[in-house]
Amino acid sequence: MRVRRTPWWSFVLAAVLGVLAGMGLAKYGEISGLPLVGAPWIVPVVLAALGITVLYMALQIHKYTTKDPIKRAQLKPLDPQKAFGTLVACKALGLAGAALAGWYGGQIIMSLPHGEAEFYNQAIIECAVACVVCVANMIVGIVGEWLCRIPPIDGPESPAMKKAAQRNRYAAAATKSKI
Repeated sequence: MRVRRTPWWSFVLAAVLGVLAGMGLAKYGEISGLPLVGAPWIVPVVLAALGITVLYMALQIHKYTTKDPIKRAQLKPLDPQKAFGTLVACKALGLAGAALAGWYGGQIIMSLPHGEAEFYNQAIIECAVACVVCVANMIVGIVGEWLCRIPPIDGPESPAMKKAAQRNRYAAAATKSKI
């Protein structure tokens, strides 16, 4: 199975959709009179803990995959399920971080005109802190995805094996043309 990097535009799309949703929620809260903007202080704390956990897991995968193969043979083998789960967590963290940063950013944009009111002022501060943590999580997700790269093994997809197969095809074609 070949896993590809998450394209850059998916982070932009997630952030844009988050901004639109956050702005829509803030506008609805303004119209209906329900206090829907803001983020409880536990949200950035939980998001930061999640980002730190995923970064730690990605660093463990990177540490294992970049070790010298001789030293790596002496270590406990890497569980492929753990490596794949870490990669998926990094991808999810990056996209969720982008979407949530947009979500809180959209709420900030819609709350700024009412910033002199105590409720909106508090909501802007809460959303700004949550937005910063979400941007950090997006960066951790992108970096973690890079950290989870596994160097190619000597299988059919490794560059060395592809070059050898290509040389063999050229040699066979040259031999047939001489006959």
